[in-house]
Amino acid sequence: QVQLVESGGGLVQPGGSLRLSCAADGSLARFYVMAWYRQPPGKQREFVAAYGSGGITNYADSVKGRFTISRDNAQNTVYLQMNSLKPEDTAVYYCKARPWGPNKQDYWGQGTQVTVSS
Repeated sequence: QVQLVESGGGLVQPGGSLRLSCAADGSLARFYVMAWYRQPPGKQREFVAAYGSGGITNYADSVKGRFTISRDNAQNTVYLQMNSLKPEDTAVYYCKARPWGPNKQDYWGQGTQVTVSS
């Protein structure tokens, strides 16, 4: 079993910044992809950003140029730096880890709330 613990959420004004963290209970080398998703109020969960093997990153169009995903292998942690936040970024943010190998389940964290409001 894999444990992922998100932190760093909170209330921020429009235009502000937050950095989310996702700490894994062991080496990130086990995972092919680490990603962030979010679920806005009353909506389905949606993709935000991913960090794949070889350092390849991918972002949803809605966050490109504002959000940056990174990973610190020494700390077993993935980060999501969020700048120029907008009210529509309000959501519960989840971390996901996809292990290497076939037929492996994805692991999810418990989520952290981000609220962008004046």
